[in-house]
Amino acid sequence: MLKFFVIGVLLVLGALTTLAAAIGGPGWWVLLAVLAALLLLGVYDVVQRKHSILRNYPILGHLRFLMEDIRPELQQYFIERNWDGRPFDRDTRSSIYQRAKNLKEEQPFGTERDVDAPGYEYLVHSTRPVDPADDPPRVLIGGKDCTKPYPMALMNVSAMSFGAISANAIRALNQGAAKGGFAHDTGEGGLSDYHRSGGDLVWEIGSGYFGARTKDGDFDPAKFQEVAADDQVKMTSLKLSQGAKPGIGGVLPGAKVTKEIADVRGVPQGEKCVSPSAHKVFSTPRELVLFMARMRELNGGKPAGFKLCLGSRVDFLAICKAMVAEGVTPDFVIVDGGEGGTGAAPLEYEDHIGTPLTEGLLNVHNCLVGVGLRDQVKVGASGKVASGIDIVKRLIQGADYTNSARSMMMAVGCIQAQTCHTNTCPVGVATQDPKRMRALNVPDKTERVFHYQQQCVQQALQVMGSMGVHGPDGLRPHMLRRRVDHDEVRSYAEMFHHLEPGQLLTEPPEGRWARDWAEADPDRFTV
Repeated sequence: MLKFFVIGVLLVLGALTTLAAAIGGPGWWVLLAVLAALLLLGVYDVVQRKHSILRNYPILGHLRFLMEDIRPELQQYFIERNWDGRPFDRDTRSSIYQRAKNLKEEQPFGTERDVDAPGYEYLVHSTRPVDPADDPPRVLIGGKDCTKPYPMALMNVSAMSFGAISANAIRALNQGAAKGGFAHDTGEGGLSDYHRSGGDLVWEIGSGYFGARTKDGDFDPAKFQEVAADDQVKMTSLKLSQGAKPGIGGVLPGAKVTKEIADVRGVPQGEKCVSPSAHKVFSTPRELVLFMARMRELNGGKPAGFKLCLGSRVDFLAICKAMVAEGVTPDFVIVDGGEGGTGAAPLEYEDHIGTPLTEGLLNVHNCLVGVGLRDQVKVGASGKVASGIDIVKRLIQGADYTNSARSMMMAVGCIQAQTCHTNTCPVGVATQDPKRMRALNVPDKTERVFHYQQQCVQQALQVMGSMGVHGPDGLRPHMLRRRVDHDEVRSYAEMFHHLEPGQLLTEPPEGRWARDWAEADPDRFTV
């Protein structure tokens, strides 16, 4: 490891300098003092538990913090060249770190954003604000067939699998969720012992059915039922697609399938682990809906739902038609935005495939409203949710609650080095290397996850109060506005067509909604 190399070099240089000082002039003693100071600093960096990057990169890691102090000029230089963070701008990243550290984050001199540029969005505040709610509201998830509904927080940990992120990262996220009373989505990599740290779990099953699969890779009802019975599992979710790479599965090379990961996923150790592009448990919208009922039966009446990055609106309307025809609904639908995703994916998929979260939310929300089922199906939003403003905007756009992955990774120490797929994460978040993973101190990062979520939700409540409403129930589309041109601003009530409850079943509105509704078939997906 580099840290031992740095300390070793200092020790060797110190020994040589000591010899030179003994036979040379006083200048060598000055150099020896400098080397001794550096050695003490290096030892301190290795044993301290606050900064992960210093534990893995003693002395050298201070260059990163120096660069932060010189910002915004030098740091912005690297950001613009995609060095450490295309996903979030400087202000957003700074806000995440400040909240995770439980520090004040007010800043002077107003916004740095171009408020006159097309695409700029803002929330409308009230001339008569109200006090924020004393307690964060909960969203009760569970439809008519659910016997064990779950009260979901407004912001939760989104899906990140063990294997994609480290054991220590999983433990910190779950313990933070336990302390803050919010949910932790396992991701599709199975439910590991590291997830069992006290926090509420949403157990996600993907097309590989990891943790609930037969030797041939099919879904195993008995295994699913056994794991889902765990009291820590509060909901079960079927992943249809994800924002980072919708329409394709995943491959974990055999070299990375350690015994531990093989046991969690239920696959052979050392063999290539494939997550197929398509599911085996359903091939039509009707079969998907019926499988939701089967999942709910197997998990003992807990909420069952699915996650997707929206593709064709016709397909989701076909799923809605199947819900109506069968009298069966999922308890929740998680909408993942095409701009979301923490996992490595082909550039073409990251930039060009998948509906953005705003459009996906509005469509899913309106589809469910249009068939009269919105009150039975809760909607989660997942995709670059990083602040209280993001929470409020997603609630206005049709969500009931939000999930966050990228900013939660940053809360446990991620610096967006973009080496997730190489197993060389410098701060121990996205790696299975035990030496690198050691840098992530679980108790410290647990506190950061807790504080980050708590402050984001509190800020969301404060923003709602500034808008004149006491909670999510008071939010309306006209409260969110977008500059569409240099001389025109429109609200979300004006920009988008909002369906009335049951409207698609009685008289679909003329135009694209009517055409899509007519094309939707509960017994086939579009090609």
